Amino acid sequence: MAAGTGSEVMPAEAGEAQSGHAVLTMAAMVVVLLLTVIASLSIGRYTISLADLGTLAASWAGIGPGRDGVAEPVWRIVELVRVPRMLIGAFVGAGLALSGAVLQGVFRNPLVDPHVIGVSSGAAFGGVLAILIGAGAVALWSMAFACGLLALLLVVVMSRKAGHSSILMLVLSGVVVSALFSAFVSLATYLADPNDTLPAIVFWLMGSFASATPERALYMVPIVTAFAIPLLLMRFRINILSLGDEEAKALGLNVQSTRWLALCCVTGITAASVANSGIVGWVGLVVPHFARALVGPDHRRLLPASALMGASFMLVVDTMARSIVPAEIPLGVLTAIVGAPVFMLLLHRTRSEAW
Repeated sequence: MAAGTGSEVMPAEAGEAQSGHAVLTMAAMVVVLLLTVIASLSIGRYTISLADLGTLAASWAGIGPGRDGVAEPVWRIVELVRVPRMLIGAFVGAGLALSGAVLQGVFRNPLVDPHVIGVSSGAAFGGVLAILIGAGAVALWSMAFACGLLALLLVVVMSRKAGHSSILMLVLSGVVVSALFSAFVSLATYLADPNDTLPAIVFWLMGSFASATPERALYMVPIVTAFAIPLLLMRFRINILSLGDEEAKALGLNVQSTRWLALCCVTGITAASVANSGIVGWVGLVVPHFARALVGPDHRRLLPASALMGASFMLVVDTMARSIVPAEIPLGVLTAIVGAPVFMLLLHRTRSEAW
């Protein structure tokens, strides 16, 4: 009897210990995110002291001397440049990492990211087309979002066979659609004015938050939040979906509707991110693996952890991009320098396990 009781208690104790570890890890991630936010607002070509940041933070809360406590160039740099850039960077990183974690669970493949369904290429074509015709910021986001949704629609149409879609057909359709829109992007780049439009297109495609403004932040933050909330609410269903279609159906889950709802939310986040920052690769692939190593594979913890780590990672990369050298380094370059070696390591591990 005692042995039986002990065998029942140990798993519960282990579960409580694991849950407590996850809570502490998430709290540490929140602290790290706050530190990266402070660093993002302080570090740059014009260094802002922590005292000035504290004064401005107090003025935003309605206490203290307000803006009169700091020099005018300081509060203008912080409020008009760095705060919008920090918000866009944090939400782009959080959204892409969250999308990558969701897709890796939906496709049951640790080597996929938001680019696998062709949405990034579609949104990139919409943004390039907007730059080519000289459209404004709102039109650029709208066209990127519309082309991203068009890419998802093409994937849906191509992958459906006999009334349903398999994961293999989804991935293959995404590869084809991504190649198609990449060709359109190359064509638009070829037709661009080499003295004016072409440099803007190339720099935008490499990824940057240099065009961040308060108006763009007001568009970006609510859109990413609106698509991220359903994904966070679906995290238990994604757990079930990651078991496989047959097991999920046996547990009463509507596999097709759940999968397509997740894909639509990922499309919205990816399109909004590409519209505001261009193509920033590797975030959705690399960050979820680090989060999984810290909090485990349970999507109830993995999804929020991925979002927190993605926001911190992107703020660190952006701070480095605008601080290492006088000329700003494109974000896609730095994320690739970090992501490519990690991807090769993951691929090597996957091959070793398969062997």
